[in-house]
Amino acid sequence: MCRLWGSLHDNLKRDDQMSKETLGYVRLEWTCPNCGAKNPGPQKLCAGCGAPQPEEVSFEQAAHEELITDEAEIARAKAGPDVHCAYCGARNPADAEICTQCGADLTEAAARASGRVLGAHRTGPVKQVPCPSCGAQQPATALKCSQCGASMAQPKPAPRKTAPTQRSRARQVGGVVAAAIMLLACLGVVLFLVLSTRTQDVVGSVQGVSWTRSIAIEELGPVTGQGWRDEIPTGAILGTCTQKVHHTQSDPAPNAEKVCGTPYTVDTGSGYGEVVRDCEYRVYAEWCQYTTQEWQVVDQATLRGDDLNPRWPNLQLNANQRQGEREERYEITFNADGKQYTYITRDAAEFARCQIGSRWVLKVNTFNAVTSIEPAE
Repeated sequence: MCRLWGSLHDNLKRDDQMSKETLGYVRLEWTCPNCGAKNPGPQKLCAGCGAPQPEEVSFEQAAHEELITDEAEIARAKAGPDVHCAYCGARNPADAEICTQCGADLTEAAARASGRVLGAHRTGPVKQVPCPSCGAQQPATALKCSQCGASMAQPKPAPRKTAPTQRSRARQVGGVVAAAIMLLACLGVVLFLVLSTRTQDVVGSVQGVSWTRSIAIEELGPVTGQGWRDEIPTGAILGTCTQKVHHTQSDPAPNAEKVCGTPYTVDTGSGYGEVVRDCEYRVYAEWCQYTTQEWQVVDQATLRGDDLNPRWPNLQLNANQRQGEREERYEITFNADGKQYTYITRDAAEFARCQIGSRWVLKVNTFNAVTSIEPAE
């Protein structure tokens, strides 16, 4: 079977090679769907209309995030996602057992969703943004406009439907053409495999034979290589060594460098965000050049013939040489009703049975290649 797939460039590290490091906690924000007011994440009631925070509301990052230093707030942030009372819908801390609004049992209360990555941790100078109502410039962290008192929640623009451009249409057409070409190539491979395995029987007689036998000649000599110091072959002469990253892991180790990524904020489900960064330890080791003595192919002795008595070539080796791998190839020519077929094998016993004039059944595929032979009855 042939599958189509796209080329993916994955730059993410495996989870078992990374460790998450918490830098602290920040306050998130939420926008009241009832009046549009912007509110701090931990605040349960809307400052604009007094409505309770809905269960489905999403927490978002503040324009500027400052790490919380108050120990009580940090403890609340660490407690886990808030739960919503199944009876009155009031929001309660994760460790609450009884609803603060109606006194109901919170054993079966549903916890808010958590773990969503909101974006890179926002630090640096606070930007000025215009009030969506009066246009007065306000700090991006402001919840209300100091000029008109309106909420600073920015309205979300309606998505626009744009007609596909000529370039996008060209990309679409190009993708279709590429997929079609790949599909045709796959079909071609399948067709070739089908035709090459489909055979017919042809009876022919042996018209000629030939053989080739070769022996590699190996010589012991110096070979240079490189590798990790603890993996260098015993007896090798050590050359220059340098420090190089051997592997990465999530835990500290000797001779390791800690490398961390950009901090980002994760929704804890409690109105607070956890600022974390992914870290790994790059463990260094010595990467060395070395020289060792190894057997290498320096020559090859070959003998050929056109009879049924194949022989190995005679070798004359010096003190630093030895025999290497042996190779043999046998070629048999058949005549079938005036048409010639060639069969190649590496089986000496099969070759020895192909006496000149003997008759054989040939398995011939669509490309007129002989795939196997057997004596004719």
